Amino acid sequence: MIIRRPDDIPSSEITSEAHYLARREFIARAAGLGAAFVGATLLGACGTRDGAAAAARGGPDSAGATPLDDKPNSFEDVTSYNNYYEFGTDKADPKANSGSLRTRPWTVEVAGLVKSPGRVAIDDFLKPHRLEDRIYRHRCVEAWSMVIPWRGIPLRDVITRLEPLPSAKFVQFTTLLDPRQMPGQQRNVLDWPYTDALRLDEAMHPLAFLATGLYGKSLPNQNGAPLRLVVPWKYGFKGVKAIVKIAFLDRQPATTWNVAAPNEYGFYANVNPDVDHPRWTQSRERRIGEFRRRETLMFNGYASQVASLYQGMDLRRNF
Repeated sequence: MIIRRPDDIPSSEITSEAHYLARREFIARAAGLGAAFVGATLLGACGTRDGAAAAARGGPDSAGATPLDDKPNSFEDVTSYNNYYEFGTDKADPKANSGSLRTRPWTVEVAGLVKSPGRVAIDDFLKPHRLEDRIYRHRCVEAWSMVIPWRGIPLRDVITRLEPLPSAKFVQFTTLLDPRQMPGQQRNVLDWPYTDALRLDEAMHPLAFLATGLYGKSLPNQNGAPLRLVVPWKYGFKGVKAIVKIAFLDRQPATTWNVAAPNEYGFYANVNPDVDHPRWTQSRERRIGEFRRRETLMFNGYASQVASLYQGMDLRRNF
């Protein structure tokens, strides 16, 4: 029997959106075709190249979650309920107002402590990398969550290719600044352009991801097209959208929400049910599409994969 690696499975064989949403029924219908076929199909839906595959599928983790515990939200949920203040502060605004964004041509500036700084056309930037499909939990600081099937590339692969200098300790991401295309930037809701950052060891973790699509489709404008950051163990505001600049730094940079409200939004933004937002609890969350609230998992359920990054740190102080 030939068992192909996830890397060898073409996108045409990746589980469809309908099967993502009803995969228990899909398994039952496919049972007669043999366990090997079912296993290959499901692995292809969120195939990865390394030991992070189980985590990328949504588990298992230290909280006992398994891949089948997390049913992905629908394409409609994922694309119509968003935080993206560049297009408005209401959850429906990004879908309604982001049609003005042009995602080609698009360049990404590579700056700071890196071997070869400069500007790169996005297609050239992405060309050396193989796209992967991963299902990740997405947790918002406003106590709602989704499960999203992303498509993109591991951030560590990009960083390795860019060759940051030994003195680089942080990597900062910046969103496009263009009020004509992003009408929300015409209001002083935040200090534009939007920026956020990771410690370099966080950015090199196999779960960290640069998304270019979801549900096997190109990334919609309202979800951060053409390139956005996904860090599944952190609150969603760390996920910089419409990235135009990646800078490597030797000191921790300021970040948009930490500057706007430092007592509410810390630099680390790790999902932590024991640290409440000043205006609401973070111990429970509302999964979009569900009636009952569920317990919030430490590190959003990825504790067994990422807790070692913060060993010895006071996670209440470094929130």
